[in-house]
Amino acid sequence: MPKKRRKLNKEMEQQISSARKKVELITAKINDIDEEEIQVEYRQAFQKIVLEVSAVDEYYKTSGFSDESEKMISNYLTYLDKFLQEYEL
Repeated sequence: MPKKRRKLNKEMEQQISSARKKVELITAKINDIDEEEIQVEYRQAFQKIVLEVSAVDEYYKTSGFSDESEKMISNYLTYLDKFLQEYEL
């Protein structure tokens, strides 16, 4: 039986690309923090966001655009917003 073709969405691809760049930028800012305790705290808080971006990126590559990938992007945006409200960079 042939493999089902995955559905693509240009807007979703842009959101994922933007999310990866944002994660890179915030990770660099966290790495620039001099005080090690604060840096570790920020990294731990930011880890959930990094994992969500990695998950949505991998999911989109394998399964394409779906309700699940939209939910993952929504989760990423929620986590990012919460992080930015709680932690000052």
